[in-house]
Amino acid sequence: MSLRRVLIIEDGTEYIETMTRFLADGFAWERAGSGPAGIERLRAGGIDAVFLDMRFDRAPEGELIGDLDEVAERFSGDRVLARRFVEDHQGTFVLAALREAGVTLPVVLSYDFSGEPRRWERLAERFAPVRYLPDNASPAQVREALGG
Repeated sequence: MSLRRVLIIEDGTEYIETMTRFLADGFAWERAGSGPAGIERLRAGGIDAVFLDMRFDRAPEGELIGDLDEVAERFSGDRVLARRFVEDHQGTFVLAALREAGVTLPVVLSYDFSGEPRRWERLAERFAPVRYLPDNASPAQVREALGG
C-alpha cells in the first residue's frame, strides 16, 4: 500500500494533530501554516491532495491571501470588517490562489456548505476537483474524501 501524501493548510495545528492521530494508516501528513506557505510547498511536488481549513483567524495579516483594501471597499472602508471577512473565507482565497498557481490536485475544504448549496455549486464548478467536509466528519469520511 502506497502512502497518500496530504498537505494540510491551516493556521493552527488542530487538523494536523487530529489527522496524524486518527488517520495515520495509509497517509503521510504535512502542514503549511498559510496559503503562501502551502503554495510554496506544493511547488516542490510529492503531494497527492490538499486538506484546507476555511477560517484563518490566527494568521498574521501578511500571511493572508486577499487584498484587504479591495475587500474593505465592500465594507465602506472598514478594515476591521474586511479582515474578519478575509479570515472567515481564507480557505476560498487560498483555493483560488492554488488554482491560479496551476495546482490541480484534489482539495478538501473543512467547512459545511450544506446550508449554502448555490455557493458550493459555484465553488465546485470553478475550482474542481474540490470537496468539502464539515468539522464533525468521521475519519472514514475524511479517508474517503482524500481518496485513501
